[in-house]
Amino acid sequence: MRLSRLSRTVLGIVTVLILLAIYLPLGVVFINSFSTSQSLSWPPPGFTLEWWGKAFQSAGAIDAVLTSVQLAIIATIVSLVLGTLISFALQRFAFFGRDTVSLLVILPIALPGIITGIALNNFFRTILGVPLSIWTVVIAHATFCIVTVFNNVIARLRRLGTNFEEASADLGAGIWTTFRLITFPQLRSALFAGGLLAFALSFDEIIVTTFTAGSGVTTLPIFILNNLFRPNQAPIVSVIAVVLVLVSIVPIYIAQRIAGAERDDR
Repeated sequence: MRLSRLSRTVLGIVTVLILLAIYLPLGVVFINSFSTSQSLSWPPPGFTLEWWGKAFQSAGAIDAVLTSVQLAIIATIVSLVLGTLISFALQRFAFFGRDTVSLLVILPIALPGIITGIALNNFFRTILGVPLSIWTVVIAHATFCIVTVFNNVIARLRRLGTNFEEASADLGAGIWTTFRLITFPQLRSALFAGGLLAFALSFDEIIVTTFTAGSGVTTLPIFILNNLFRPNQAPIVSVIAVVLVLVSIVPIYIAQRIAGAERDDR
């Protein structure tokens, strides 16, 4: 279907406005990270690299980064294992309630973060009586990071079918040999893409983290929130925000490139 010239023009203008609304604030944050103003006045009176040096020398910021990386890695590993197992169970076996289980697996990422955070906070503290810690945050993050792995792996399994695995079994290979030599090599890119997305999702998550983190757990997003309105900290927070955006973009970009390469191969 061909659009009229007027329709294409209107669509182009709307697209540009939406992109500006999304990315213009990010550009302002990037510029403010080089501003000489401690109160982030606009326009910037001058530019300096001073805040970047101070940000990378901030013990609190470095600890927050390490905590976020540690948390994201553990949550990603848990998500890869559980998401893959759930994908195989739902795709390769027929059982009562399979569609319901599939819905329950996907539901956490569709729910508002504040609902998930409140529910998990009550579950840990009221029902289990477990003190909040980094491990409660790991469990909380895994509940929605599993979805990214699950979606990638189950989509790959649907496309692959079972012909190669059945041929391997007919030739005498065992279950683990078939998985190691046949199934896993075909799932590697899907697992890698799902893991990257899970890492990015966990690294910059703040709403669920706020409700499930203990008093001694400070991730990078929480560090930014706590210091955003403190005197003389705003430029440093802008630097950290820019770093956070860059770290989040990289895995998403790589995952997108992997998916695009696979589409081209088909």
